[in-house]
Amino acid sequence: MPEEIDYRRRGLLGAVAMAVATAPLAMIGSAEAQSSGTKAVALPAIKPGTNTSFAALKQIDAGVLNVGYAEAGPAEGPAVMLPHGWPYDIHGFVDVAPLLAFQGYRVIVPYLRGYGTTRFLSGETVRNGQQSVIAVDIIALMDALKIEKAIVAGYDWGARTANIMAALWPERCKAMVSVSGYLIGSQEANKKPLPPKAELAWWYQFYFATERGRLGYESNRHDFAKLIWQTASPKWNFDDATFERSAEAFNNPDHVAIVIHNYRWRLGQEQGEPQYDALEQKLALAPAISVPTITLESDANGAPHPDPAAYAKKFSGKYTHRTVEGGIGHNLPHEAPQAFAQAVVDVDGY
Repeated sequence: MPEEIDYRRRGLLGAVAMAVATAPLAMIGSAEAQSSGTKAVALPAIKPGTNTSFAALKQIDAGVLNVGYAEAGPAEGPAVMLPHGWPYDIHGFVDVAPLLAFQGYRVIVPYLRGYGTTRFLSGETVRNGQQSVIAVDIIALMDALKIEKAIVAGYDWGARTANIMAALWPERCKAMVSVSGYLIGSQEANKKPLPPKAELAWWYQFYFATERGRLGYESNRHDFAKLIWQTASPKWNFDDATFERSAEAFNNPDHVAIVIHNYRWRLGQEQGEPQYDALEQKLALAPAISVPTITLESDANGAPHPDPAAYAKKFSGKYTHRTVEGGIGHNLPHEAPQAFAQAVVDVDGY
């Protein structure tokens, strides 16, 4: 059973009610939208930063982890899983969760392995960050919470995780929202060099491939993460308090090991675990995703990301792409929570 941790509580739904009509809607451009025949529900506007914390966090054993997660909304509501990215944490969804809870969704926001209050159950478990294992973690969490099917929506690592879940376990995914579209990769595909400008954008991936990089990240993870926030979202004027709330998650004892393995695995510098080989072989084929999907991209994303036209054909089911405008960067749900939450509600109607 989930175990609650006595963190400071906050009235999530009340914050949404107060935020109605207090901030302008993000401008959203939609390309090739497909009508579902379901009446759209317009979410209330909310000013980013309206909420600063979740209700008491919970812990539950799931797979090889004891997972820390935030939960909002009615227990009997349709489930939405919101996996975060790097170097971010659950606070990326701190304004998204109450919007969805207000609409009757059961919202689960887990700390990924290596973040926050999530811990490995055994000291002997490999601190593995390969792409498939994070999706396996979320499926295990759904099993532990007795959630058969969920909408899964994420950004950065979380978007890749959502892609993998939808590709490998479509029966567990009612629909998907993915920032920056189709992000499934493979070690083989990553052997191919990119143009110099594109390689430059991945500087930290090459830095992490060295021992100097590992030591540098371990020693300077706070400043490192802040630099990534600034370059990935160049027009987002986040304050110190906003950053520090997320930076606390990087103090997890396994954080550095997971991050370094993730990026080294991508470049073939580290191997994954044999029990995930079959999953990675399927992913290496770049499988199409059939579940209903909305992909999002922001107009000021400073992080490496594919052109939407490059991945549109990877979605074989009902599909819409939206560009979120207004100087929004890589941390889209944190910077434009209404636009992200609206995509979740809309894709549920496909």
